[in-house]
Amino acid sequence: MSKLDNPGFPYFVGIRSLDMIATREDRVCVLNILGNESRSVTPTSHAYSGGNIVFGTAPGRGGEALATPIGDVPVFDNVRDGLSAGHDFNTGVVYLPPAAVRHGVYELIRVNPQLQKIVIITEKVPVYDARAIRAIAQQHEVDVFGANCLGVADSHHHVRIGGALGGLHPDEALKKGSIAVLSNSGNFTTTIASYLKMSGWGTTTLISSGKDHYIHYASPEWAYAFGNDSRSKAAVMYVEPGGYYEHGLRFEKPVVACVVGKWKERLTRPVGHAGAISGSGNSAEDKEKWFAETLGVSGVYTPSNPIVSAKGAVVTNIAHIPAALTAVMAENGIELDFPPEGSLDLKPWFGNGQGLSLPVELNVPVVAALDPYREQIDALNRQVGAVFARQGLKDASGATAMDPATGVSAVHGVPVLDAGRMTFESNLCLAVLGNPSDENGDHLTHVAVAAFAHLHGDPALQAAQAAREAQSSPSLVLAAAVSLLGPGRIDRARVAVDAFVDAFGRGPLDDAYDASFALDEAVADVAHWKALGPPTQTPRGTRMLEALEARGVHSVFVELLKRLGMAEDEDLLLGAIAATLAWDPLRRRRISTVTARNLPWFLRLYGTMLGASIHAKEHGEADLLGVSLDRLLSEGSLVDLAFRALVGGEPTESHRVALQMLLGLLITNGPGTISAQGAKGAVSADGPETPERVQLNKAMVGFLSHSGYSHGGNGYEGVRFLLDLFAGTGLEDPKAHDVDLRALATSFAVRYGKEKAAAKSVGARVRAIPGINHPVYRGRPINIEPREAFIYAFFKKRGERNVFHEFYKTLVEVLFEEGVTRNVFAVNIDAVISAMLLDMMWPQHLAGELSSGKLEEAAFMLFLYGRMIGCAAEVDDHLNRGRNMDTRTPASNCRRVS
Repeated sequence: MSKLDNPGFPYFVGIRSLDMIATREDRVCVLNILGNESRSVTPTSHAYSGGNIVFGTAPGRGGEALATPIGDVPVFDNVRDGLSAGHDFNTGVVYLPPAAVRHGVYELIRVNPQLQKIVIITEKVPVYDARAIRAIAQQHEVDVFGANCLGVADSHHHVRIGGALGGLHPDEALKKGSIAVLSNSGNFTTTIASYLKMSGWGTTTLISSGKDHYIHYASPEWAYAFGNDSRSKAAVMYVEPGGYYEHGLRFEKPVVACVVGKWKERLTRPVGHAGAISGSGNSAEDKEKWFAETLGVSGVYTPSNPIVSAKGAVVTNIAHIPAALTAVMAENGIELDFPPEGSLDLKPWFGNGQGLSLPVELNVPVVAALDPYREQIDALNRQVGAVFARQGLKDASGATAMDPATGVSAVHGVPVLDAGRMTFESNLCLAVLGNPSDENGDHLTHVAVAAFAHLHGDPALQAAQAAREAQSSPSLVLAAAVSLLGPGRIDRARVAVDAFVDAFGRGPLDDAYDASFALDEAVADVAHWKALGPPTQTPRGTRMLEALEARGVHSVFVELLKRLGMAEDEDLLLGAIAATLAWDPLRRRRISTVTARNLPWFLRLYGTMLGASIHAKEHGEADLLGVSLDRLLSEGSLVDLAFRALVGGEPTESHRVALQMLLGLLITNGPGTISAQGAKGAVSADGPETPERVQLNKAMVGFLSHSGYSHGGNGYEGVRFLLDLFAGTGLEDPKAHDVDLRALATSFAVRYGKEKAAAKSVGARVRAIPGINHPVYRGRPINIEPREAFIYAFFKKRGERNVFHEFYKTLVEVLFEEGVTRNVFAVNIDAVISAMLLDMMWPQHLAGELSSGKLEEAAFMLFLYGRMIGCAAEVDDHLNRGRNMDTRTPASNCRRVS
């Protein structure tokens, strides 16, 4: 019909009523019918509509066909070929890429004078092209829907054209009724229909208008057709910001307008619907006011404030549409189309409140799922522990991350600056279990690790001592020891963990520390514990049990072993300690059962590395470093043991704080460090997808073999550097001194500057200054290593000076002032290790009780103590998430250097 037959529109509108939009008489041609989106939805549309698609086009693929449930749809190279084959159509559907949409519309209009309607599914059609499409469509009197829409549908006619309204089963959502729907959102068109159906309202015509910058068949045209549709008693509109299509609308029938998108006003770039943020003065708030004036309401409808009129209501939550519509229809004396079919209120099939006390609104009750989901959920509920998806982990980590803004790394979300305030035991647990331990966990961890740090008579100690006497690096001394800690020496402890998980994992035990938990039934199940084998009472097992009692720690699993007469077996007791530590994260599915059964191995590896760092002569039959084993296990902390292992003697409180801080800060420098790559590579080579083959001791050897005098041992060189510089200063007390640090730094900077110039003049390598500069933090005028700055500020606040640390901070400034460096370099963590060790042990060094060699070795060992924690996190993460051989570099990415 001509635009002259459409009063009220200064342009062509061919569709006079909603019942003309999608009819059984329509015949459809689909452009790009074999594209990915079309192939997934067009067969459903064709079957639902009784076979309304006559053909489709796909250049170069003419002669093929699209299979549908009711027969194949032929495919031609172009529209003209389809028409020539006798396939007439009046409606075109466009699935072409954005740049091709205009040409597709031109083709449809140019070759088919019978064309009446076009539905454009494509998103983000250029505005210039949209205007050109509008012009040619108006000229040839063709109605256009879209772009960026999911098509149109009619529940009365049982027809769907273009897109996916109603999803894969349109009959379930598009139920015949009296409500028309116009929505800027395609997916919400279906959602609204489903909400209405559950509340007793069916639909007539549903239009996904799209929300590109340009909407062709928009709200004014729709309102005109809605007014002329005798089937539609009311309508629902879903409206987003952008555009003036809804301004000044007038309705003769009730309308519920859902206006959304206030949050989009804060956006600085387009997301989703391009037209939702274009223009100004047309925000969600503006549109709320337009509809409120049109519908005669004073505000937005909510269940607690049900503002409606006979003309309609305004809502801002899609879930409020059915209730608002029902209230509006009641004002007009109009009853439901059919009895409500149910409620779409949230009905969770499973839930986990994490033990929190939730308000009633959030504490939604769990309902039984439908089959076959019920069976799957039951299986999930029986599952103990987490299951992680396998991922490529060559340059990735699920355990460690560095904040690019601050340069501070975190392990399982705990920044190393916070880890520095935590106990050594707590950090050991954090690495593998994902959470720091509490006081009880600290006691358990201490007993397990300290017990196995005593290596008297152990071949691992002999191996470590042989490596030490061969003058191997500190990292290789530890590697020699852990190489002997294979699965054969730990499997009984792992079997114990398996037995505890099997017996209690799906039962009522929530708290493994619960002293009131009834064990009678478990004790009576003697057959279940046969897998543990006959117990072996060992002196270490007896000491461990006595230490746990002395520390006042109750464990359900330790108590069970006591009731079974197995508690003095060191392997089984280690398994019980590990199961207790792992129980809470295992029950909450924070860790996998693989992690839980490997925890005894990690604990024993920790202990072995600590013990191997101590000279064999210090491992007595009943003492370690002169401390009785009973006292070692029952008193103090692992920081005390670490201090004795590094430098000997008893630590002061200040020593404990300093060492604990350093150990936490040293956990990791990020997932890409050389030591972490060595550990992950060892796991990847074993095949983490088959965890029974992965040997954790080999992974620790990978970390240790990749830790050297540059990566890890730079603190070793820092100690030597500081000792040489301060040798002639007469320093007696590092905390109360009168050394002129600027003069000392200037003297060195001048010498170093000359040395550097001389080396460059002959093309020689310039020696690096230990403890300054760091590749992560360089490039700025003043470089700061956040861990160094944190620890400096921490001790300054405590009123504790450190002359060696102060010297380093002075040195980097003087090097810049003397023109030796182009920036003020960072003082790195290796310098902090050196400075803090010397600060703690300077009196002993002056007295000749601590040689420079011992201090240098201690600096290297200290790094290894901290980094073994972070590498354990990477090993466990790779074991749970990684793929076989996924740390290697493809041959195609390798190059030859000549």
